[in-house]
Amino acid sequence: MSSTIVQEDGYTPGVNGGADPAAAVAAADGDKNPFLVALGERVRALRARRGMTRKALAAAADVSERHLANLEYGIGNASILVLLQVAQALQCALAELLGDVTTSSPEWLLIRELLEQRDEATLRRVRIAVGELLGAGGGAAPAVRQSRIALVGLRGAGKSTLGQMLADDLDFPFVELSREIEKFAGCSISEIQALYGTNAYRRYERRALEESIQIYPEAVIATPGGLVSDAATFNLLLAHCTTVWLKADAEDHMQRVIAQGDMRPMAASSEAMDDLRRILAGRAAFYSKADLQLDTSAQPLAPTFEALRTMVRETLALPA
Repeated sequence: MSSTIVQEDGYTPGVNGGADPAAAVAAADGDKNPFLVALGERVRALRARRGMTRKALAAAADVSERHLANLEYGIGNASILVLLQVAQALQCALAELLGDVTTSSPEWLLIRELLEQRDEATLRRVRIAVGELLGAGGGAAPAVRQSRIALVGLRGAGKSTLGQMLADDLDFPFVELSREIEKFAGCSISEIQALYGTNAYRRYERRALEESIQIYPEAVIATPGGLVSDAATFNLLLAHCTTVWLKADAEDHMQRVIAQGDMRPMAASSEAMDDLRRILAGRAAFYSKADLQLDTSAQPLAPTFEALRTMVRETLALPA
């Protein structure tokens, strides 16, 4: 490296990377951010694991040694590109540098290594096997899981309408999970969100699902569209229910929600459809983990129900 370090990303230039970390820490100790301190500790630990000096890491990452010292002592807010360079030099994932829980121990890292670059089918088999090994929140027997049908999908997919029809056909109880959430909370879902926030709503959602699983060995459950946003709750659903993804075109979702009397999407109609498409795209990968799929935009209600009825009865080994 040259004898003069060019200033980079707001750091004061030095000579020969000559940082005085102790002095820097003392000067900035009162202003240090806990996340940056933890980030710096991880960088030092990873550097030690690799057996690299700070000078060697700085050279490998193409950053100044002073820059790296500031990062390690939690007094430098490095850019994402610098963090990426450091991660590459340490031969680790950026997630490991940032403290992702799946990089927090040797066992996590070994498991990640085994799963990396596996295809979706293999990952699905591993998830199911691990769920069975760990009990998946209670370990449902296959027959009990099979007899509990859960409909997933975005609002307006037809979960309530088709779910009630399917429950009547099978002579199963019909559970509208949103209503169960409101019973637990003692107020509407919109009030839960406004008064207590999303985290509280997710806790009520998980509790309502757990209660429904305990009460109903046989049921048709219509789930809220955002249930897949919480991985733990979605895993519980997958472990204890035969799941059906009811999917529809974005335009049908919008029209059905408005037909239900909810005019909120029209308040910002120029952006609402784009937002809806983004939500669909973001959740599709999770909805697709369902055991069965049915496009409710493909045909009218009656033939759509017949298709749902047929696939569910075949899955439950019931007479058509």
